[in-house]
Amino acid sequence: MLMPLHRQFAYLFLLALPIACVSWTITHEEVFREPREWCKGKSQACRPIAVRKFFYLFTCEYCFSHYVAAFFLIVTRFQTLYDGWRGYLIAWFALVWVANVYMSFFNRLRLDIKHENVSIATDEIVKEKVEAQR
Repeated sequence: MLMPLHRQFAYLFLLALPIACVSWTITHEEVFREPREWCKGKSQACRPIAVRKFFYLFTCEYCFSHYVAAFFLIVTRFQTLYDGWRGYLIAWFALVWVANVYMSFFNRLRLDIKHENVSIATDEIVKEKVEAQR
């Protein structure tokens, strides 16, 4: 028996948060830099295409989010709209989409913060030069 639609939406938006967090952390953050660089090298150097694609998964947040979402579906047994395999399939793609929206927002926020920091640093340098010329 499926839960009410409003609860499905709440679960969808809440479950997408840890999916986005895990996907982003593994594919972007410094703590996983060495394994990610190793996987990147393997994804470019290995001859069999299946091996290259397997290692590429750990460097792309979009690709990796599919596997993280599948893991969370197995753990939570979350289904959307339908009972059974159709509900899992719809939930899987919906979770991936929402998680990637979250990651896009997070990436944009980080870019805005970096831009602001560079702008502040530039203003400080200009201010110091003006003061030094006085």
